Amino acid sequence: MHKYKINILFIIEKIKINKRGECPLKCRITYMGKRKPFSTGLFINPDFWDSVQQKAIPPNPENDIMNSQLSLIKQKVNQAFLLLQMERKEFNVNDIYRKYKGKEPLEEKTVQDIMNYHNNRMKKLIGIEATFTSWEKYHQTQNHITDYLLFKYKKRDFLLKKLNEKFLYDFEYYLQTEKRFKASTIYKSIQRFRKMIKLGISMDYIKKDPFMLFKAKRYKKEIVYLSVSELNKLKEHQFKQERLQQVKDMFIFCCYTGLAYREMNNLEEKHIIKNFDGNLWIQMKRQKNQ
Repeated sequence: MHKYKINILFIIEKIKINKRGECPLKCRITYMGKRKPFSTGLFINPDFWDSVQQKAIPPNPENDIMNSQLSLIKQKVNQAFLLLQMERKEFNVNDIYRKYKGKEPLEEKTVQDIMNYHNNRMKKLIGIEATFTSWEKYHQTQNHITDYLLFKYKKRDFLLKKLNEKFLYDFEYYLQTEKRFKASTIYKSIQRFRKMIKLGISMDYIKKDPFMLFKAKRYKKEIVYLSVSELNKLKEHQFKQERLQQVKDMFIFCCYTGLAYREMNNLEEKHIIKNFDGNLWIQMKRQKNQ
């Protein structure tokens, strides 16, 4: 529920007095420091308007009707404000006015909107140009963003138009201090979020790229590899447990063929072919290029 209060004020425009000596009476809504004035369609003699009590004076049938109309306008504005609060979404003073006029607020896209769009689209591409593992990682990134929003802003969503460089640096800091992620995990999470936001930019959901000046901390991955002598030593070693022996054989196979574990796991007899030189070759699509 929004903590901001709404202020409704009726004001007369004395500079627009007509031939009958009456001024137009306007209503002004103020919310979160922003104002939205609009015409009530009512006119009143300035001498008969009490700006403190916000009503027409003195009491008479004509002024009583006007005061009832003003009360109805105020009631409808308050009702529009309450309905928007119950929706638990971001809204502004213009949205309150649109709701008062019986129109729906202009929909502004949020971070969850673009992440849901990206991930739902990617899920349908699993097996075509995406893998389940890749989709799962993007889904995890969405969960990290949601957790961060709850931690930092006490809400589950955030308007795309409010996304800025500070949001990104705070998110990076949150992953470091609260999630205790390693540098590589943080970097990849931010890069996945960046890809989803770029999709929002391409769809004109957001005008300015918040990543333009943001620089995520890169990480240097230390590559550990075996020397030829270490590989030969491992190859000659015999484990007592059959399971460990099988793991060793698979590892040695990957070393000599250059296959990643997932590719070795998916290897089938149909992938073994006899090439023009008469030797057996492995022919399969690499996982990263699939």
